[in-house]
Amino acid sequence: NPFTTIEYALPEQMEVDIVIYDVMGREIKTLVSGIQDPGYKSITWNSTNSIGEQVSTGVYFYMISSDKNQIVRKMLLMK
Repeated sequence: NPFTTIEYALPEQMEVDIVIYDVMGREIKTLVSGIQDPGYKSITWNSTNSIGEQVSTGVYFYMISSDKNQIVRKMLLMK
C-alpha cells in the first residue's frame, strides 16, 4: 500500500493539527489533532480517507497548524 511519512519538529509543547486535503480543498483525513510535547515527530499517512477507503492517485496537500505556525506542502500520490 502506498504511504508517506510526514516529519516535523516542535520547539515547545503546543496544539498541533495535521490535515490532508485534495486539490479541491476538501478535507480527506486528520492525522494529528491535539497537544504534543516538544521534539522531533513523524506521522505516516497510508493513503486512506477518514472512513478508511483508499484515495485515488493525484495531488494532495497536507497542512501542519500550530499555535505559532501554519505550513502547507504538496504531495503526489502514485499507485
